[in-house]
Amino acid sequence: MRLLLVEDNRELADWLSKTLRQASYVVDVVHDGEDVEHALAAGDHALIILDLALPRMGGMEVLKRLRARGNPVPVIVLTANASLDGRVKGLNEGADDYLAKPFQIEELEARIRVQLRRANDRTAPVIACGDLVFDTNTRLFSLAGATLTLTPREHAVLEQLVVKAGRTVSKTALSAAIYDFETDADPSAIEIYVHRLRKKLEGSRVQIATLRGLGYLLRHDDPAL
Repeated sequence: MRLLLVEDNRELADWLSKTLRQASYVVDVVHDGEDVEHALAAGDHALIILDLALPRMGGMEVLKRLRARGNPVPVIVLTANASLDGRVKGLNEGADDYLAKPFQIEELEARIRVQLRRANDRTAPVIACGDLVFDTNTRLFSLAGATLTLTPREHAVLEQLVVKAGRTVSKTALSAAIYDFETDADPSAIEIYVHRLRKKLEGSRVQIATLRGLGYLLRHDDPAL
């Protein structure tokens, strides 16, 4: 999943982005409110982590503009001032969750997982497709009960496919979801990652189908599941 972190404290932003990347998220970082719109236009972000005390444009204004455009992306607000009035105002403006600074990274990650499940109309933390299982809490895949070893890019591609299992995901959408701002996006490389994933899924009840001209589809061959 690709996240957008909006935080003007560069030391905190560096630490937080590094920690989230270690948890297999793709993370883009911007440091002021005016850069948010450009960031959203350049990537397919599943969630925004938004500080309120931002230069050039405050986080509350960023949130208001985001919702005014009808953008439904989940937003978790980070703030050093988590007063009741502030929380109520932020929630009324369209925030999905609030977390006061300082915070524990484990709590933020748990809140991220909850929002991503809600955004994908899921309540259970485990997603299964055939004998492929993705635990959104541990961020690990298993195949027929055994942990599936994946590179970060393979993990990102397979996560997009399993979250949308049974639906077609275009190559462009996969590319937008797995490449951050610091990486030159190469849609043709998606074919390489899909090829590698197919090798790792060989012999299982799940497969990645190519729908020519449309994209890829993760499906299983067990009608009982």
